[in-house]
Amino acid sequence: MEISIEISLYPLAEEKFKTEIWSFIRTLRNVEGLQVVTNGMSTQVFGEYDLAVDKVMAEIKHVHQTLDAAVFICKFIGGNRSVVEAET
Repeated sequence: MEISIEISLYPLAEEKFKTEIWSFIRTLRNVEGLQVVTNGMSTQVFGEYDLAVDKVMAEIKHVHQTLDAAVFICKFIGGNRSVVEAET
């Protein structure tokens, strides 16, 4: 079973804002078996359900352990939504 996860990370420490976001993204991009796509608003992670959820949650935990405060907004969608369907 596959999953699509959309994540927005908001570190509440301005001086670490970009550094922490890119560190989070790089860590997920280095996981074999995950497809990670970024844009100006969020990061999307696609892959096998257990792998994707386990790795995303582990990285969220790591951010919470290393930052004073951070907010995550996440959407978990069943299936791989990485392919955009053409309008008909």
